[in-house]
Amino acid sequence: MTLYEQITTDMKNAMKNHDKETLSTIRLLKSAIDLYKINNKMDRSNVSDDVVIEVASKQVKTHRESIIEFTKAGRMDLVEGLNKEIEIISKYLPTQLTKEEIETEINKIFDKVKPESKKDMGKIMKEVGVTLKGKADMKLVSEIVTQKLGA
Repeated sequence: MTLYEQITTDMKNAMKNHDKETLSTIRLLKSAIDLYKINNKMDRSNVSDDVVIEVASKQVKTHRESIIEFTKAGRMDLVEGLNKEIEIISKYLPTQLTKEEIETEINKIFDKVKPESKKDMGKIMKEVGVTLKGKADMKLVSEIVTQKLGA
């Protein structure tokens, strides 16, 4: 079963169980995936797991950015809701790597690419995107790569 089929199944189960919170979150994710398909002129009948992971990752990233802003504004009620949505959406993402695992992967990429200066950041990030896409927070990855290049 593909991730998209799993989302559809989970949406039906949420409807049957009258789980409004899960249902609205899954509908949000499904709508974002459908919008992605339309914008990229993709076939609507089949959606690859890569597309689901990309869209779900963007949703989580957006939610985390919103959490920061809501926390600054003292809106803890909204922060709670977003955390629950992140938890639901994260079910469709690969297991996130720890900082140590990310650093290990980046070291392997550095050994492969052999960067000479900060000018090679693009080459490294391209390789990192292939290896860690959906498995790691790319902001953290970028910070680690920048730190290693500066060292």
